[in-house]
Formats: sequence, structure tokens, C-alpha cells
Amino acid sequence: MSEFGKTVHSRPDKVDALLGSTLMASLDKLDIVARKIFSGKTQGERRSRRRGMSVEFADYRQYTSGDDLRFIDWNVYARLDKLFMKIFLEEEELTLGIAIDASASMEFGNPNKFDFARRLAMALGYIALSSHNKVSLFSFNDQGVKRLSALRGRKRTRDVGQWLLDLIPQGGTAFVDACKTISTARQGRGVLVVVSDCFDIEGTKQGLSYLVGGGWDVFVMQVLSPEEINPLRSGLEGDLRLEDAETADTCEITVTAPLVDKYMQRLQSYCEQIRDQCKRVGAGNVKVSTDIDMEQLLVEYLRSRGLLR
Repeated sequence: MSEFGKTVHSRPDKVDALLGSTLMASLDKLDIVARKIFSGKTQGERRSRRRGMSVEFADYRQYTSGDDLRFIDWNVYARLDKLFMKIFLEEEELTLGIAIDASASMEFGNPNKFDFARRLAMALGYIALSSHNKVSLFSFNDQGVKRLSALRGRKRTRDVGQWLLDLIPQGGTAFVDACKTISTARQGRGVLVVVSDCFDIEGTKQGLSYLVGGGWDVFVMQVLSPEEINPLRSGLEGDLRLEDAETADTCEITVTAPLVDKYMQRLQSYCEQIRDQCKRVGAGNVKVSTDIDMEQLLVEYLRSRGLLR
């Protein structure tokens, strides 16, 4: 009887291993997209649809009593003998939050789910920093939430990479508690990308409500390994001993085609529940396999899903 549940793999030990120069060049023209209108604490490079005072003219409106006289367009008044106010397009800062599931269930797969999550976080962080946005990183498991907050500028890219390399997946998920912490500890508002296998349906439902209620524009990336998506493609057969990575519970099964078919049906149903819950609270959602090409995921797939542009 063989054991199924642990994967031996090489762990990236350098920042350059998380984000290569070829991928970096492909990301330089991308930017994060916020689907909601946010009010930042400081002016930044993010153009908002919120009307305010900035250097870029947007439109006119008629003067009403109490308006600031400094913004009357006197040239228009000279031509039309009517008072009109200049409206400007405000530029404000966008925060990108990236929350990585660092529970033991992420330490699985070939390619490994946790390594994939760190590479994805590194790429998204690089895009945001290169676009003059603010970046905050979170990792979570049942031991609490770790964070690296309020990074600005491309020079902080290596700080992002080293923080990711120092993470160790272990323990349970504690998704609800993590979402409570992340929703109340935010600095400003922005987009929060959650990277997890989402193996806690009830916790995911409740946790997402906290995040959305806390003002985040949430985008959930459900990360699964090829073995989890289709066990037969991974050559699994015969008698196996399965072990729960977070509870250490075990069970013995005999892999058969009908059993795998039933498993895949249940997995599809489970992923649909995650997608429906995301839709219900207004969060974005994608399911990705760890064997997808990272450049294709970012440049093509996430652009088509509205997270990047």
C-alpha cells in the first residue's frame, strides 16, 4: 500500500526564483483594476472616478451657492454670462492586499500549491509596486495572521520576495478568524486577492462576508494541484492511504474509475459553491491549477477576468 498526501519538491530559496527576469518584463505594462470607487488617505497615481481637486480637468457643472469661488471658470463666464465650476478627476492611491493561505493543506502538489501561491503573490506585488500603488501582504493559518504592510515603490520588491520566502505552511486554516483580522486591520481601501485552496466551505462563506463588509474589493483565487483536479492524470491507482494534512486523520481506499468519477463530481460541486458564494457577496473568483504557465495566467487569464489591465 502506498501513501498519498505528501509531495517532495524543491523549495525556492532566492527572490529571483519567485520572479524571473522574463516574467518581470511581461508584467511591466500591467496594472491592478479596482471595480469599486475608493477614497484613499493620500493622493497617488490611481485615477479615480470620484470627483475632486487634482490637476486633470474632467467636466463642468453650474455654480451653486456656497461653492468655492476659486474653481469658477471666468473665461466661460465672460462668454456665456453664467457661472460654471471646474470639476477635476482626482488621483488617489490604491492598496493591493494579498492574503496567502499558509495552512498545511497548501503544502501539496506537483507543482506545489504553496510555492505557486508565493510566485503569484510576488508577481502581483511587483505589478502593484511598479504602478505606484501600495502593497500589503498577509499570510494566515490557525496560528494567526502575519503581515507586511504599506510598501511603496519598486525598490520594495525584494522585501516582498524575502517575506514570502520566510513563510512556512503549517497547521489549520482558521479562515474566519483571519478574515476578521484582515478586514479590521486594513490601511485605506483597495483590492484584496485571497490565494487559497478554499478547503473550508463554511469558513469561506463567513470569512468573505467579513472582508467585503470591511471595504475590500475581494478577488478569490482558488488554487488546486493537478492531482486534486484529476487524480487519474497523476497516475494514482491501486490501494492508497490518504492523510489529512491539517488533522493527520487517515483513511485507506482503493482507487477505481467509478470512485474517481464520484470524487471529481463532488469537487466540481464544491468549487461551484465557492464561486456562488463569491458572486453572492460581490467578490471575484477564479479556479486555477498549479501547472498553468504564470505568464499566461497573469497576462491573459486575469486580464480577461478583470483583475488586471
